[in-house]
Amino acid sequence: MGRRALFNLPNTMSLSRVVLALAFVLVSGPWDRIALIAVAGLTDFMDGWLARHKKSESNAGALLDPIADRIFVFVAISTYLVEGQLSTAQYFVFLTRDLATALGFLVAKVIPALRPGVFRARMLGKIVTVLQMITLVAIILVPELTGILILAIGVVSAASIVDYTIALWRGRTRSSAA
Repeated sequence: MGRRALFNLPNTMSLSRVVLALAFVLVSGPWDRIALIAVAGLTDFMDGWLARHKKSESNAGALLDPIADRIFVFVAISTYLVEGQLSTAQYFVFLTRDLATALGFLVAKVIPALRPGVFRARMLGKIVTVLQMITLVAIILVPELTGILILAIGVVSAASIVDYTIALWRGRTRSSAA
């Protein structure tokens, strides 16, 4: 993969979320953090939109985008955990889908029969990400909604895990039939 393919605009926007994650730790003002969450959400939407509309989709981008998302979310909720704004249980519910997806990706790469499977963004996964971003803001603005939002993240995460598993299994079945 060439340097040009790696550092196109959509991939650079994805990578910016890693910098935003660092900034999240360094700032403590509520509006500063809300601005960082908003910019992270905007870059998450824009990188995919630009890649599709400018026909600059790449394997690197397909890998960088979800990793950058996970880094931002992980750093933000870890910061909230350390600051006492999330309980340990809430923290792990928040991360359920991300941990399961990472584990599923590793399992799919280790088990030969699953290697043909391709991880692609799915609608339920996108909904979980949106709920996560909303919750990151709610923790600051309306902390009393944190519990119900994390419950929603847990429910949609469980559905997302099932959806990803079925999609991976179906992809494996199609690949082995071909």
